[in-house]
Amino acid sequence: MIHSLTIQVTPEEEADEQRLKSLIAEKLALSTDSITGIKKLKRSIDARSRTIKIQIHAEVYVGEAPLRQEYRFDAPSVADAQTVLIVGAGPAGLFAALRLIEGGFKPVILERGKDVKARRRDLAAINREHIVNPDSNYCFGEGGAGTYSDGKLYTRSTKRGDVKKVLELLVAHGASDDILVEAHPHIGTNKLPQIIVNIRERIINAGGEVHFNTRVTDFLIRNNSIQGVVAADGREFLGADVILATGHSARDIFEILAAKNVRLEAKSFAMGLRIEHPQALIDTMQYRSTVRNVLLPSAAYSWVEQVGGRGVFSFCMCPGGIVAPCATASGEVVTNGWSPSKRNNPYANSGVVVAINAPDDLQPFSQYGALAGLKFQQQLEHMAFEAGGRAQSAPAQRMVDFVQGILSPTLPATSYQPGIVSAPLHELLPPLIGESLQEAFRALSKKMKPYFTNEAVLHGVESRTSSPVRIPRDPVRLEHPDVRGLYPCAEGAGFAGGIVSAAIDGQKCAEAIIAKKS
Repeated sequence: MIHSLTIQVTPEEEADEQRLKSLIAEKLALSTDSITGIKKLKRSIDARSRTIKIQIHAEVYVGEAPLRQEYRFDAPSVADAQTVLIVGAGPAGLFAALRLIEGGFKPVILERGKDVKARRRDLAAINREHIVNPDSNYCFGEGGAGTYSDGKLYTRSTKRGDVKKVLELLVAHGASDDILVEAHPHIGTNKLPQIIVNIRERIINAGGEVHFNTRVTDFLIRNNSIQGVVAADGREFLGADVILATGHSARDIFEILAAKNVRLEAKSFAMGLRIEHPQALIDTMQYRSTVRNVLLPSAAYSWVEQVGGRGVFSFCMCPGGIVAPCATASGEVVTNGWSPSKRNNPYANSGVVVAINAPDDLQPFSQYGALAGLKFQQQLEHMAFEAGGRAQSAPAQRMVDFVQGILSPTLPATSYQPGIVSAPLHELLPPLIGESLQEAFRALSKKMKPYFTNEAVLHGVESRTSSPVRIPRDPVRLEHPDVRGLYPCAEGAGFAGGIVSAAIDGQKCAEAIIAKKS
């Protein structure tokens, strides 16, 4: 017999298996000895009161043992099947490839960057030597931006698609099955690369192809239909169906499409700064204790404020994390954040960003049409480069100093390896962003003590929250409305945000192709 229940326990009670079993038996009016197994289905932390509770939804087995679920991906051989081109080997591209294999098609992935392990040398060069490889960095390369910037799996909206299937596929390729249970699952930058390698090997073993160092520089379009793409080395890859999954930072793709008069649209997005606090301070704020219980993870937070009708909010919060340099070209500074799987670094960081509404906020860049937001991004990133000393050093300011308009005479320690330089961010940011952040921080100072502190340091700039450009597509066929066979996909096309939603969108594009061909 199987019973379902939801129970709240303390961290200590959860950690003690026998105590947890007794509490469950008591709630179900069973004897402890009759319980033969407990399978946790969902787990979350409730820190709203001083007594922190763990909420568990579980199946309780009586007289039978729970079956251990094995997650598999059985890949048929598609070596001789019809080809579908995929531009980009991020989560959208990789999961599109897996779905195509299931549907009997051969995916051919073209990735501008290097394989996931070779990327590490280029990340080290950014951190230590301030050298940016425009094709291999935190944003470009196998696995996409999420691989080396956290591996958060927070999407829970079933409206996007089958979240559970994406998580199960990750488990099938090496992720811990904890991600199926935790309310806010997270793989960790240290573990995600091997999972990406496993997915790539699965694709190749099934007969698919993955081409690294293959940057697409042109699209072959004839009679309003895609015929293939051209790589930087002159090679042509032909195919009647192309899934465009290049990510939100592939600005050259937007420019190529614009030059070919392929319809694009300016899109609302967000920009701001990345803030870093001592993790112990965030733990104290969230857990209401000066010393974090060792059974609890590093605390996270999120917030949203309305300033003059404009959204200002935290984004991509990384407990126990590191602020990372995410520029994709020389002459710009871009910050982001990531955490290892244990989230055990001494700092917590998060984007703190302001909504940029298209088209109203982009009027100063209106001459660039659909690329107006992209140009706004570039202007902000170039400002950060100049203010940081024309290197990957980030301009920085203490939080209270920023709100009060004071240049910080000293700066706290930071996890940002290229280093930080004191700068008047309150003056350098456009008023739309700077003044909105100042007002939001003033509001937070009354509600989230001790969040508002000069122990926190702001890094400039957080500008790659999402794509500022949308590549339109038919809502049913998912093809570009003017180019048959071109499937704009995921973050780079403006239809997703984050690993899971991008993976789901990749699957949806693959399914649209399968349906069209069946």
